[in-house]
Amino acid sequence: MTTRDRIVDAAAAVMRERGLARATTKEIARAAGLSEAALYKHFPGKAALLESVVQERLPQLVGVLRQLPERVGQATVAANLEGLASVAVAFYRELVPMAGSLFAEPDLLARHQGMLRERGIGPHLAIGALAAYLEAEQRQGRIDAQADPRAGAALLLGGCMQRAFFAAFVGPHSVEGDDAGFARRLVADLMGGLAPAR
Repeated sequence: MTTRDRIVDAAAAVMRERGLARATTKEIARAAGLSEAALYKHFPGKAALLESVVQERLPQLVGVLRQLPERVGQATVAANLEGLASVAVAFYRELVPMAGSLFAEPDLLARHQGMLRERGIGPHLAIGALAAYLEAEQRQGRIDAQADPRAGAALLLGGCMQRAFFAAFVGPHSVEGDDAGFARRLVADLMGGLAPAR
């Protein structure tokens, strides 16, 4: 395992346990068995560490979204959306507790927002990627011509994030059933508005 991988693994563990705001680079370096100076040879700071954790150690929502253009016209729209929803719930289940502490630290949140803008990344882009997939399926006639792909994308991803938020904030007892069943039910209801009129 490379030193960089050790640092990312340690960052993921510390951020899961303490939240982003309370995770320090000193603590992450200690968990990786390194000095803080060694950590800074690989990462400029905590924001870059969070980006690496999200891209490399959380369920691969970004990867699934990138593959959506290849799924246009393949399988069924419902099956494609169910797969995405299952990954999205798992992704948000890990991200919400980790990133939630950002809101308690306005300066850290502002730096994080600046980093997202500077790099042109962020969770808000998921809606655009999913909407582009739905628009492509709409052109294929597999989504109703009157449907609003951006609203459909927001409903699907918003539902997944809300489930993860409730589970983290209220407790696992606050969400019904398992995540796979939730993904199926969410997509089935969403497809009621997206499916082409018969």
